[in-house]
Amino acid sequence: MSRLLEGLVEAFRLIISLDPELLQIVFLSLRISIMAIILATLIGIPLGTLLGLKGEKKTRIINKIIFTFMGMPPVVAGLIIYLILSREGPLGVLALLYTPSAMIIAQVFLAAPIVTGLTMVGVRAKGGIIEETARSLGASSALAAWTVVKESRFAILGAIITGFSRVIAEVGAVMIVGGNIAGKTRVMTTAIVLETRKGNFELAIGLGLVLLILSFIVNSFLYNIQKGGGKN
Repeated sequence: MSRLLEGLVEAFRLIISLDPELLQIVFLSLRISIMAIILATLIGIPLGTLLGLKGEKKTRIINKIIFTFMGMPPVVAGLIIYLILSREGPLGVLALLYTPSAMIIAQVFLAAPIVTGLTMVGVRAKGGIIEETARSLGASSALAAWTVVKESRFAILGAIITGFSRVIAEVGAVMIVGGNIAGKTRVMTTAIVLETRKGNFELAIGLGLVLLILSFIVNSFLYNIQKGGGKN
């Protein structure tokens, strides 16, 4: 118990003093995760909208595949990306393994199915009625689809936030493809694992607190947005 209290005190000191090592890890984590969720959003929202506007019977197999990938174990995702990016893999010539780019690819692989699946569910909940109404008013297919996206924006926002929560807390996949290299590919989750193994609980707890704070901020933001949407 005393070790935990000492660790919390030292962790708050590191955060308040803006410890350079702590900040470097936090900013790299945010850069990788934000880039990954942007790419996952660019993939997932159009695909999820397209699938959501089609009949469920027509996309049953694709739905099952997406839902399977939504629950994919991170270490499996990391292994797949590792094999693709390794020297013997199809993209080995790009030399991306053990770089932030490889970590972004792994996180996109994890987040894109989540954004796609939740967007599809949100669009399908009321997309058919909205699309029919828009088309009856003379809207083109593209305009009708855009109308559905706007009306489903709160569900889509939830999909994006859920995807971001998945990648910011990810450890297995990014450790496999990133290697946890200090100053290069070490992010919050992998640093927590390393520092805990080294017995450096202060930095580990500090990183854990930052993760919790970021999670609280993101979830609070989502709650406020959805609460505001519920009033409309």
